[in-house]
Amino acid sequence: MSRQNSVYESPIGKKNIDGDDRSYDVDAEFGGTEARKVLERKLLRKLDLRMSIMVLIYILNYIDRNNAAAARLRGFEEDLHLRGNQFATLLSILYVGYILMQVPSNMFLNYIGRPSIYLPICMLIWGAISVLTGITHNFVGALLTRFFLGFVEAAFFPGALFLLSKWYKRSELGLRTAILYCGNLSSNAFGNLLAAGILDGMEGKLGHAAWRWLFFIEGAITMAVAVIAIPILPDFPNNTRWLSDQERRLAEVRMAEDVGESDDDMNDGPFKGFMMAVTDWRVWWLALALTAQVVGLSFNAYFPTLTGTLGYKRTITLLLCAPPWAFATIIAFIVARHADKTGERFFHVTGPLVLGMIGMIISLSTMNTAARYIALFLQAQSYAGFIVFYSWISNSIPRPPAKRAVAIGLINAFSQLGNVAGSYVWPKPFGPTYRNSYAITISCFGCAIVMCFIFRQHLISLNKKLDANDQGVSTRRDAILAAARLEGIDEEEALRRAKGFRYLY
Repeated sequence: MSRQNSVYESPIGKKNIDGDDRSYDVDAEFGGTEARKVLERKLLRKLDLRMSIMVLIYILNYIDRNNAAAARLRGFEEDLHLRGNQFATLLSILYVGYILMQVPSNMFLNYIGRPSIYLPICMLIWGAISVLTGITHNFVGALLTRFFLGFVEAAFFPGALFLLSKWYKRSELGLRTAILYCGNLSSNAFGNLLAAGILDGMEGKLGHAAWRWLFFIEGAITMAVAVIAIPILPDFPNNTRWLSDQERRLAEVRMAEDVGESDDDMNDGPFKGFMMAVTDWRVWWLALALTAQVVGLSFNAYFPTLTGTLGYKRTITLLLCAPPWAFATIIAFIVARHADKTGERFFHVTGPLVLGMIGMIISLSTMNTAARYIALFLQAQSYAGFIVFYSWISNSIPRPPAKRAVAIGLINAFSQLGNVAGSYVWPKPFGPTYRNSYAITISCFGCAIVMCFIFRQHLISLNKKLDANDQGVSTRRDAILAAARLEGIDEEEALRRAKGFRYLY
């Protein structure tokens, strides 16, 4: 669906890939090296400003998904007459639809090429479903709204990751992924503060329980932001209307230069991309590693409950939930920025997971209030490694876009099985110490660390093979030559750049 750019007239030099006696310094097209740097900074500022609305969308995405945990503190279970594991089932059923739709959604998004329309429409629908949760009166009604909520919410996060990977180079992607995921972390802080205000001040208003107002208000906010997002969000580099022709071309050239290949799908349709993803063992390995991390992070859905073990009243408990997530947001930003700066991935993933394991060991070892609260900070910051892992996924499966779209959706969808399992890791009988729960999450983090180490060694071996014999250049020739056309360079230069590609580990 991407346009092909023609080769511009340029000074005499080597023949380009079409056989013409024209070669080209691509920077000259943008007024020279310095002028290109200025234009590139302007492009990135414009992109960053518009992409920032996705942080707000992700905050609302996660608030709408997790507000049942806050509602539980104000009569949600009692009013719906929930018994046994029914609350856990309400949490886990969301991930059924969430898992089923992520891959088809990303395939469709890559096909239509209009995320500025597709993502906000999905947002409008999930906001309306969240509002409907507030009018349910029994387990079956809540179950249905939660199922369809996950079905529609599935479009956003993998779609957002894929959209970022279409615009940002590998050296830029980790920080942008972290900023996006800070919406998730901020939602735990902001969402609990918002929930505390609504649950404390709206009880009995217009005859409705406070927890119902929680769903009404938060769903309405989501729908309002969805409408605002439509003219703000970008599409893909080749069809974003609010960029100039020169900015669109620079955006495409940047991505081609980054890995020495065009970011077009060439002849790779959505179903060919699907087959390429599902037959690549690395996709499944990354999916399993991410799933282990998700189970380890399942304390997130029960954070108000875990904070409640400190012994404070409801409103204070919700307010105490905010600082650990504010701390986690700061740590995630620092870790991701350093990962991008150094180009290192493994230790930036596993370091925060190890600190999280230390926090979990503290929690299962003592009921001391101060120690358990500090432990919650350590557990929350483990999301920093989780975030860097997402950028590692995109870095490890750079081309073609059809495969990358499916891989991101498939890995993220598969990992949601961890959320289904994680919903049952924290039953009330395990409280207030939750020693058994923490033993499970520590084991899962340990498994994830081992899998990341094996994957790191695999990438090191691939890079050694690339150093030795430039393996893979011949198999990527069509994409490499397409990049040469896009950049206006000769075949020899295009192949030289492609040979310089190495995996980040």
